[in-house]
Amino acid sequence: MSKSKNIFISHHGEDDEHVQRLKERLKNDGYDVRNSSVDSTKHQEVRPSDDEIKRDLQDGINWAGTFICLIGEDTHTRDWVDFEIEEAFNQDKPIVGIFKHGCANSVELPEAFKKYRTYTIGWNSLDKLEDILDGKHVPHENPNGTSPNPPYEIHRVPC
Repeated sequence: MSKSKNIFISHHGEDDEHVQRLKERLKNDGYDVRNSSVDSTKHQEVRPSDDEIKRDLQDGINWAGTFICLIGEDTHTRDWVDFEIEEAFNQDKPIVGIFKHGCANSVELPEAFKKYRTYTIGWNSLDKLEDILDGKHVPHENPNGTSPNPPYEIHRVPC
């Protein structure tokens, strides 16, 4: 698989340092990650209108192959996060939730993420993110990297 990946990282602006760390960790593992979301590397002096923001988000999500939601303590309170997740779902993108480093305790998930998530992994499981980016299936995780209890894996066997 190609190590060049187009992603969109939905996040709370206060968590930007974790977005940068996530991109750096992927880069260190040989990935050329191109992020179409707005982070500190794309700061704008003047805030665009809501219609412009909506259009830019839709375009960025459309361009990305994988949608990542960085889940921190306040992610669920952000105005645009649910919109971004719903847009990713409507565009049939894999929706990956990564619990921010230090969020091993319970955090509130954004409402749209509860409905539409494809994968949920812990911060220390970025090897699983690489598998997801490469099109492989991985099981869900709790914020601390453990498997949810009880683990439900449905295996259908032809009779």
